[in-house]
Amino acid sequence: MPDLSYEKAAIKRGDALSFAQIVGIDEAGRGPLAGPVSAAAVILPKGYSHDLLDDSKKLSEKKRELIYQDIISDKRIRWAHSFAEPEEIDRINILKATHAAMARAAAELDGDDGEIYCLIDGLAVKNFPFASEGIVKGDSKSLSIAAASIIAKVTRDKKMLEYAEEFPEYGFERHKGYGTKFHIEALQKHGPTKIHRQSFAPVAQLTLPLD
Repeated sequence: MPDLSYEKAAIKRGDALSFAQIVGIDEAGRGPLAGPVSAAAVILPKGYSHDLLDDSKKLSEKKRELIYQDIISDKRIRWAHSFAEPEEIDRINILKATHAAMARAAAELDGDDGEIYCLIDGLAVKNFPFASEGIVKGDSKSLSIAAASIIAKVTRDKKMLEYAEEFPEYGFERHKGYGTKFHIEALQKHGPTKIHRQSFAPVAQLTLPLD
């Protein structure tokens, strides 16, 4: 289970003076063919614990929703969220769009208690606008990152459920935009929507001119 070891280590090294400056960051939705990338940033209070909080990928939808409600209703926790929409993904590529969304979320938490220090899930992000480090599988190691993973995932899933009502023939409530067999077949039958990522191969191939 994740804990606050990485947060405590950052304070001990002097990267941050207190927990109020340490931001956990994670994303959800880099792989889907449709919908935005979701990024979240979270600052947990000193000594924070939660019996269920873990990497969002390890949890059921019901548990994620319960933890999400716990996080957003806890007045001790500061958090922020940002989407990178399909247009941005297509314009600058998925990796840069993900990092841009992470930076926007982090920026919302910057400044109140001094300069922030970011713990980012995955590899280190080059040229990130705030002091940071990457932690591979950080969502299963750091509570701050795990909390961010929950917010990023649940917020994106809620958005995809809204799109499921707008585009019922695509079944977004079932696959959340990932390239399942059902989704690919719907794409082939109906063509891409405004929320599909035109730069992703399965979508791009549908728009290529026929010889």
